Amino acid sequence: MTLQTKYMGIELKNPLIIGASNLVSDPTYAKKLEHAGASALVYRSLFEEQIQLENLELQMTREEYTERHAEMLTVMPLVDHAGPAEHLHNLKKVRDAVSIPLFASLNAIYKETWIEYAKKLEEVGVNGIELNFYFVPRESKSDGKSIEDIQIDIVKAVKKELKIPIAVKLSPFYANPLNVVSQMDAAGANAFVLFNRLMQPDIDIETISHTVNLNLSNKEDNKLSLRYAGLLHGSINGSICSNSGIYSSADVIKMILAGADCVQIVSAIYENGAAHIGKILNEMEQWMSKKNISSLNDFKGKLSYKNVNDPFIYKRAQYIDMLMKKSQDVMKTYGMR
Repeated sequence: MTLQTKYMGIELKNPLIIGASNLVSDPTYAKKLEHAGASALVYRSLFEEQIQLENLELQMTREEYTERHAEMLTVMPLVDHAGPAEHLHNLKKVRDAVSIPLFASLNAIYKETWIEYAKKLEEVGVNGIELNFYFVPRESKSDGKSIEDIQIDIVKAVKKELKIPIAVKLSPFYANPLNVVSQMDAAGANAFVLFNRLMQPDIDIETISHTVNLNLSNKEDNKLSLRYAGLLHGSINGSICSNSGIYSSADVIKMILAGADCVQIVSAIYENGAAHIGKILNEMEQWMSKKNISSLNDFKGKLSYKNVNDPFIYKRAQYIDMLMKKSQDVMKTYGMR
């Protein structure tokens, strides 16, 4: 029996990848994740926006006491921001600590910096780069197609400059995610991570101020990824990696059945620790043994849109059918009859 799979053309010993987060920031804990059974790690994202904000803060601090005296133009040394140097340095520590595949994650702003930072990440020795298209519209003038065209152009540009494979981590907020994935697949993306979790702002009504919380995924969040893994399986060249709300062996098995090649988990490790990886893998092997299945390829995509007899299972008709057939049962369950 084998749990081996392939992601971005890279052989993995099993489908469990630790997604981009602070879990992978510490070399010691990264090694612990490897020993627990993780097949690959994604280092936390390099955000150009953060670098720009830090650079602005540095400039403001440096210029705060500028020209306070005729003979003293400044009291601060003329030091430039290090840019991505610190991130690259820490990434190299994790690269040296683990032997399993390590992927970088990148979110830049300009096409030129997408390319520049991607090349710097490649030089560290990562096995691939995840383009984290974490984009939040801030104005109504930008139309959907122009945003998609920019991102597709970035995929083409980065792919052209790198020797290592690239994955694209997408949000679900496209009018037609299938079309976007199809275009990025044609542009050369080697894999797709479905989907990104956008951190949302909140409001504290007692202090009447904004707050930002680290919200872990919910166990029902994986349904959207399952749907699109099922719809995409067999229709693109790139690998499919399901993400968000994946906590148990059953969740992983469902994603593989729908058509995913692998999954990324984060919240499950925050809640249960690194040992949870081994528990998931052991339970997957038990299920496969019970079903007389010898490898992931034997059941991958078995319940995808391409392979099921019911053409409406991944369509809106499923929702309508459920309402029509189950409404009486639901009413009875909740004492409404």
